[in-house]
Amino acid sequence: MSASLTPDTESRLAPSELRYLVLAAQREGSREVNRRLADLKLTASQAEIILVLREFGPITLKELGGLIVCEAGSPSRIVDTLVRRGLVVRTQDTVDRRAVSIELSESGRALVSVLKEIDHAINAGALAQLAHSQLDGLVSSLRLYLADSESHDVLERRFAAKRRPVSEF
Repeated sequence: MSASLTPDTESRLAPSELRYLVLAAQREGSREVNRRLADLKLTASQAEIILVLREFGPITLKELGGLIVCEAGSPSRIVDTLVRRGLVVRTQDTVDRRAVSIELSESGRALVSVLKEIDHAINAGALAQLAHSQLDGLVSSLRLYLADSESHDVLERRFAAKRRPVSEF
C-alpha cells in the first residue's frame, strides 16, 4: 500500500498510535534486515555486532554493550554464538588476565563488505521514500523522542562523529 501523504498534508494521529507507529516501523525494518541476512544465517543483532566490531574492535564486552542498539544489557549470548561460529575471537589481556577483548576473526571480517552492502541497500530504500525535508523532520523527531534514553547515548557514541547534512543523502 502506498501512503497518500504529501509534505503539505496535515497528519492526523489516533490516541496511542504514535507508539505503535514507532513499533511498526522497527518491526518492518527488522523483517527486511532479517530477510536479507537469511542466506548468511545471521540475525540482525549478530550483524550489528559484527559491524560494530569492525569499526571499534578490539573492545571489551562492556564497551561493545555501550555501542549496540540490538541488545539491552550485556551482549554476551550473541557474542558466544559468534565465537562458536568462528566469526569473533576472544583475546585475554597479557597484563590483566581478567580483561578479555573481542574482535572479528578472519571469517568475520570477510562478512563485513556484504553486511555493509545490505545496510546501504536498506537505508537507500528508506531514503528513496522520503523527501529531504521529511527525512530531516523524521530524524529530528526520533532524536527528540529518544533524548533521555540509553539508546540515545548509544547512538551518539556510535554515530555522532560520522553525521553529515541530510541533504547529502
